[in-house]
Amino acid sequence: MNNDIIIILVEPQSPGNIGMTCRAMKNMGLTQLRIVKGCDRFDAEALKFAVAARDLLESARVFPDLASAMADCTLTVGTTRRHGKYRQEILSPVEVAGHLREQVTPECRAAIVFGREDSGLTTEELSLCRWHATIPSSNEYGSLNLAQSVLIFCYELGKAGESAGGRRPLELAKSAEMEALFAHFNSSLERIGFLNEQNPAHMMRSLRRIFFRANLDSREVTVLRGMLTQIDWASSAFDGRKRS
Repeated sequence: MNNDIIIILVEPQSPGNIGMTCRAMKNMGLTQLRIVKGCDRFDAEALKFAVAARDLLESARVFPDLASAMADCTLTVGTTRRHGKYRQEILSPVEVAGHLREQVTPECRAAIVFGREDSGLTTEELSLCRWHATIPSSNEYGSLNLAQSVLIFCYELGKAGESAGGRRPLELAKSAEMEALFAHFNSSLERIGFLNEQNPAHMMRSLRRIFFRANLDSREVTVLRGMLTQIDWASSAFDGRKRS
């Protein structure tokens, strides 16, 4: 299972944390690291802390943004320390490992996303992820080191082991397909005046949660986009004014 799980670091600020992340991953049998911009992964400090996991450091892939880093993934988990209006239904590392054990296959790749050391992931970045997760910690001092956080999730994934089988895995739509669907929804709903012009993201975040919970497959995404295309055609003469 772990061969099909990717660790993504978004704009890491410390080369040492990148190196320690590689070591944590290799300790627990994970091999795929992706980095969204951030500091130099070949800095001497990164090489020092990677120790025998230097091969993971060298094979890491770098992306310009989170959406492209997750485009070929189906199951995506954004990690956060904060709860809030757009950070609901937050899983623990144990629950994440359980979900991934049941669903990850070579055709259903997963990614666990970790944010910046000082500010974590933005609300927009978290909205790209199917699930949200946090590590329960002290209210007095709840901030964990980036590499420590990665190690905890990797450890739980290692404990989860191989899938017990017996069920046909869900063939969910990939992240790129879901993002195309959300972009289409945004465009169509703006066209018919459904979204608030001052804050369209508010409603789109609610729609994201609804459709992520629905566990759509590729065919269902195609059906929804066909519906939206028909809405686009039918509303081509709409002048933007709502009728009573």
